[in-house]
Amino acid sequence: MINHIATAAVYVADQQRAKAFWVEKIGFKVIAEYPMGPYATWLEVGPAGAASRLVIYPRALMEDWHEKRPSVVFLCEDVQAAYDTLKARGVVFQGEPQQMQWGTYTTFQDEDGNSFLLKQ
Repeated sequence: MINHIATAAVYVADQQRAKAFWVEKIGFKVIAEYPMGPYATWLEVGPAGAASRLVIYPRALMEDWHEKRPSVVFLCEDVQAAYDTLKARGVVFQGEPQQMQWGTYTTFQDEDGNSFLLKQ
């Protein structure tokens, strides 16, 4: 049976800029980075020890990249603390953390304008 989600793809204009965002601002680790032709790499990033990863994939290799949008939700223990830390690192949020019946959440963007939900 299926054990976990291996990867979710995020399509970016510049892999190295995206790598810097996910590693330096979000705090993820590079899990895999392999050459994929002369102008791209297979690049996977994720939280240390996590089973699931993001594949940071170059838009140039996908004709229909503009039709593909990520829908990724990240779970954390304290949304407000994560929001404060990430905002201080320059991460752009679409608003302050919001409290709902199912928990607290906020949404942030990467440098390509992709949105990601952060919840507890």
